[in-house]
Amino acid sequence: MGTLVLLRHAQSEWNQDDRFTGWVDVSLTNAGRLDATRAAAALRHIQFDAAFASDLERAQETLTIVLKDLGQHQLPTVYNKALNERHYGDLQGLNKAETARRFGAEQVRLWRKSYDVAPPNGESLADTAKRSVPYLYEHIMPLVTAGKRVLVVAHGNSLRSIVMALEHLTKEQVLDLSVVSATPIEYSIDSEGTIQAKVVHTLPWDSSEP
Repeated sequence: MGTLVLLRHAQSEWNQDDRFTGWVDVSLTNAGRLDATRAAAALRHIQFDAAFASDLERAQETLTIVLKDLGQHQLPTVYNKALNERHYGDLQGLNKAETARRFGAEQVRLWRKSYDVAPPNGESLADTAKRSVPYLYEHIMPLVTAGKRVLVVAHGNSLRSIVMALEHLTKEQVLDLSVVSATPIEYSIDSEGTIQAKVVHTLPWDSSEP
């Protein structure tokens, strides 16, 4: 039985400002760094064999903190842009509340949560899945089905696309799917790639997700 842990990065500076971040590189806040250490505490029962993160600073910083706190900082780690957040195009850098007032709350909700509606000059969740899901099955799942314990630190939407694939969710179901910051999702997966158990390590503090 293999283990796959999905972890959305902790609070970034633009999360704190409630801005669309996408592919812009921003650092964690001090609160985010604290949440990353708390996420690590929920994973002390796992000795990981490999770790993956996106090509963006906030995911890599979260992973670094988690592995350091676990005493596993020498773990083989791979960074790849296939795990990056969806590209928010013209919305990157804009405040979400201001964007909702400008374009309408329902339109912004569709841009953020729907499967195949992309923001102007950006990616939909379907576009994100076209890179994240093949990467999952080509590079990560072979380790998991071989019985390895793997940690993946990425972003709200790249992880939504991965959860959608793993759990065979529909386009309608994914509308209500949120991946909470700094809250580990632990799957036990057999050699056939079937999920045998899922644990969301709900932590005793509020998520830093805006």
